[in-house]
Amino acid sequence: MHEFELIKNYFSKISKKNKSALYLNDDIFFDKNKGIAISVDTYNLGYHFIDFKHPDLVIKKILRSSISDLICKGVIPKFYFIAGSGNNKTFSKKNLSLISKSLIQEQNKYKIYLCGGDTTFSNKLSFTVTSLGYSKKIIYRNKALINDDIYVTGVLGDSFMGLQILKNKIKVSKELKNYFTQKYYLPDIRIKLTKKLLNFANSSIDLSDGLIDDLSKMINNQNLSFSLNENKIPISKNLLKIIKMKNMKKIKLVSNGDDYQILFTASKDKSRIIAQTSKNLGIKISKIGKICSNKKRSVIIDEKGKEIVLKNKGYVHQF
Repeated sequence: MHEFELIKNYFSKISKKNKSALYLNDDIFFDKNKGIAISVDTYNLGYHFIDFKHPDLVIKKILRSSISDLICKGVIPKFYFIAGSGNNKTFSKKNLSLISKSLIQEQNKYKIYLCGGDTTFSNKLSFTVTSLGYSKKIIYRNKALINDDIYVTGVLGDSFMGLQILKNKIKVSKELKNYFTQKYYLPDIRIKLTKKLLNFANSSIDLSDGLIDDLSKMINNQNLSFSLNENKIPISKNLLKIIKMKNMKKIKLVSNGDDYQILFTASKDKSRIIAQTSKNLGIKISKIGKICSNKKRSVIIDEKGKEIVLKNKGYVHQF
């Protein structure tokens, strides 16, 4: 079974009496009365990061992807806890020093503070990060409305391309390799946009598992569908260059996750404020489709107006 079947079948009922758990169908825990928002994420070697050759970069990737859960909800992250399981090789003095320096850099960059955690011995390397922030309001996952426009920040697909290059599945120039591996390790999370989102977003999610999969999650408890325009989905000039060189499919590259951009919906009358916010903050925000009723099935339309059939809709944990 996949992770969402597991949660629904075995854990959702346990949380029913706790409204702050949001029925275990959102990215965070949110206590509206106390104004506290919390997210928890676990990262395993070989699944969430390819190797541990660069512990300084891995820990940055982990921390950024964790606080991304709060950011996409309109919550500024303030504190974090980190737990790590490893052995004397993965947690060598050299590696621990690199990890510590990177955490200091990230703390200074995002104004967040380490509050505690745990360390255990294991031959299987993993980290768990708990992030906490304060807010009286959040953007929920399942609040999209029919005829909402669908928006995404930044560009998509660069991180997945970086992973393919690191796995030696694709050969590119040194310049392109450096660009894409940086995007893999250092996602461009949009902390400057955090509070602005509250002014216009009806629903939101961060893109961790892929555009199509995460969009489907965002409307999973609603009688809704979506229509996406492939040519509107933003990608970098470097990714476009590889698509042309290798004759690759754009939609497949943007559907594999790890981008940690913000996907959100907004009413049509919010288009002007979104455009102005994008300009003021210098953050690319693209309108890529719209929310429809469930009388229509979800579709992706290519530049020729034809429907795209997508077999791989994103990353799903299978148990």
